[in-house]
Amino acid sequence: MGITVRVTSAEWMVATVIADILDPPPSVDYLAWAEDNIVFSKRESPLPGPYSRERFSYFNEILTALSPDDPCRIVTLAKSAQLGGTVLANIFTGGSMDMDPGDFLYVHPTEENARRWSKMKLGPMLKGTTSLRRIFPMKARDGQDSVFYKERRDGRGAIQISGANSPASLSQVSMSRQVQDDLAKWDMNSAGDPETQADSRSQGYEFAKIFKISTPMVVPGCRITKNFEDGSQEYLYLPCPHDECGHMQTLEWENMLASLDEEHPERAHFTCEACGAAIEEHHRAKMLKGGEWRAANPKMKRVHRSFHIWSAYSLLQSFERIARSWLAAKGDPPREQTFMNDVVGRAYRVLGEAPPWEDIRDRASQSDYARGSIPAGFPLVTCGVDCQGDRVEWQVVAWGTHRRRAVIEYGVFNGHISEERCQQQLDALLKQGFRNAYGRKLEIDALAIDGNAYTEEVWEWARRHPAARVIMVRGVHPETAPLLAQVKRERNRRGKLLRYSKRFFNFASSVLKMGLYRNLKKDDPEERGFIALPRGLEDEYFRQLTAETRKAQKAKSGFTRWLWVKDPNQANEGLDTHLQAEAAAIRLGVRSLQDAEWDALLAARDSAPDAVQGDFEDLLMPAAQVQAAPPEAPAEEAPEAERPSTFEAAKAKWKRRRR
Repeated sequence: MGITVRVTSAEWMVATVIADILDPPPSVDYLAWAEDNIVFSKRESPLPGPYSRERFSYFNEILTALSPDDPCRIVTLAKSAQLGGTVLANIFTGGSMDMDPGDFLYVHPTEENARRWSKMKLGPMLKGTTSLRRIFPMKARDGQDSVFYKERRDGRGAIQISGANSPASLSQVSMSRQVQDDLAKWDMNSAGDPETQADSRSQGYEFAKIFKISTPMVVPGCRITKNFEDGSQEYLYLPCPHDECGHMQTLEWENMLASLDEEHPERAHFTCEACGAAIEEHHRAKMLKGGEWRAANPKMKRVHRSFHIWSAYSLLQSFERIARSWLAAKGDPPREQTFMNDVVGRAYRVLGEAPPWEDIRDRASQSDYARGSIPAGFPLVTCGVDCQGDRVEWQVVAWGTHRRRAVIEYGVFNGHISEERCQQQLDALLKQGFRNAYGRKLEIDALAIDGNAYTEEVWEWARRHPAARVIMVRGVHPETAPLLAQVKRERNRRGKLLRYSKRFFNFASSVLKMGLYRNLKKDDPEERGFIALPRGLEDEYFRQLTAETRKAQKAKSGFTRWLWVKDPNQANEGLDTHLQAEAAAIRLGVRSLQDAEWDALLAARDSAPDAVQGDFEDLLMPAAQVQAAPPEAPAEEAPEAERPSTFEAAKAKWKRRRR
């Protein structure tokens, strides 16, 4: 039997190789990839099942902008919280590694955020997505798989996961694609501006794609807002659902607010700007089908496409929930900021300056109460204490319903906090009490003392008093910080756990300053957040209370930071002690008290004095009685003295909440 030998010509081989090289790569279609690969579980989404371009139609154009077919280099998305931004970023990340592999950079605000995302989001996606499970190893091997680095089996691409707070993780890498997640929360690191550092990692690629995504924070100074304004500024226009109209318009929060009935938030709706007809929630699905993105700055579309979308467009958020969120936040600046950021998807505009000190002094001169006394309607009392090298300054503030407060007294004790005489004066301050409009003497319920300086000396005094009444605090500047949070377990140089860690708290000084300065402008005593001021305080107090301004400061890297800056010629202890008193109030639970609990406190304390002042926890008994009284027993059949006591239950409930 003969053997046939075939010889392949060199020309044919060359032609085949050249054809492979010149053959255009397959189309990178993130939208199609999402439909083929992304499946939401019941745990992940209230709308479980495969990704649907019809259900999430407002994301279609954004995914198109991220594809190589769109010439833009940067895509920015400013959005509400919990709107699906992480899903978009995951589609961009996973789809890139599958369809067009290369090196990919994913940057979070901090390394801790990056670690959490890698374990809770990326890892499950790589394991649960068939196309990605095939190309990524499931077990660590030769450094291919770690928390911060995920490499394809074939070595054709890898995901580098970094924190913006770590300049080392943003150096010596070159990436053709990247995600900058939660951009508004990025802060300067030891090497300068992390956004500039991250952007430079894609400098060597002509056709790089950088996806910047975040919920806005505060302006001026919000990174995602600046990026949105630098880009094409695209908004989603929807047609009026009424057949005779069809006018294209955006859904604006101010439009809903204008027709909001506070007694009936379930009736929240928009109003067509053309025909004046109501646009209700049941119209939304129909409107989304006809939606289109329109750019306010179209000349930037070839370079930088920027998009804005908020909760009203999402099928996961009802109009009623939006309305109720606003009503819960209205009049309370920190909660208003959260509403604007998380629900409306806009940056909160900060009042960078307090009202002129002369204006609030003049308002105080017309007050109906004098310093050292507590006006009616403010049953809880807190104190803030600031320690200086030669003195201790303190301020007492009383708190009432609807986030209202009243400044009571401001004073100075000469001497250092380590001196016994100074400590005895603070002890006496806790015991002395201040008389209210009914002649009842109210003692300080909670005191917060600055523990950032002279920490050991402050602790030596604070430990004399119950942790429920005296805490140590320090202000922290990030505008993303929680209002009050216990410090991490701190140790000394020898590694021993410091005893005061359990009663040491950080408070968001920047956020509280924003709220204070906004509320100081209010002149209606019934308005939510109003600040009452007494007659008799010195002019210096008002100068100190208004001593700081939020100003732009340019770093060496060229990036501008916005910081609260003190007038160098003016002391600011009046401001510091006021914020510390507010931190004590937050710890006391003022922000979470229900109406029935306030009623109980007012009934017990805004009245003629008893022989002994009621303990703060004990005063919750009337509120619990109101909620727990047997509905079937008429008042004449069950006299007050015979009603079942709920004192222990109320006190136990309050203690649980305090913990």
